[in-house]
Amino acid sequence: MHFEIIPVTPFEQNCTLLICPQTRDLAVVDPGGEPERILQAVAALKATPRVILLTHGHLDHVGGAPEVARQLALPIIGPHRADAFWLDALPEQAQLFGFPEQAGFRPDRWLEHGDRIPLGNRSLEVLHCPGHTPGHLVFFDREGRLAQVGDVLFRGAIGRTDFPQGDHAALLHAIRATLFPLGDDVRFIPGHGPTGTLGEERCTNPFVGDPRSG
Repeated sequence: MHFEIIPVTPFEQNCTLLICPQTRDLAVVDPGGEPERILQAVAALKATPRVILLTHGHLDHVGGAPEVARQLALPIIGPHRADAFWLDALPEQAQLFGFPEQAGFRPDRWLEHGDRIPLGNRSLEVLHCPGHTPGHLVFFDREGRLAQVGDVLFRGAIGRTDFPQGDHAALLHAIRATLFPLGDDVRFIPGHGPTGTLGEERCTNPFVGDPRSG
């Protein structure tokens, strides 16, 4: 899977455009804000947008989704239903963080662990990885060895768990039991910051890594 990252919002959230290399079908992952920038990037790629995917319900990951969906006539899919309360609370999130006014919304479809999202000739596997939020999802291109992990894992760090319904133990379990077994060679795109590999984090991440395994 080809990809392009567009950092948006003051939080520099990685909105990711995933593109099937054969068909040029495109998925917009976590359009958290600045929809016009995202739309311009989509147009420049000369690809065919098919779907908007959401990893979780935090404002900086979903804020631009309704407008991008409206302008491109795309369905919004995800996150897991357990994050419904975060989408309902978008007006309060916007006020708290000084973002423009934001209405709550619901996706066209919730996702469950084990679902598959077709994108051209590829398929994205849906992995439920709670902890940062209860309904957080990861999208995995097994053939391309690429995972969009949202705010579950970062280079040298992990997602925060001090938000409502965060669960530190669940987050650690999701990383160790769901992400790391995907393979050391898997490249991951986090919700913020640079990409990395699961193998590097497994060996060196101070929160979940095991230096003895390197």
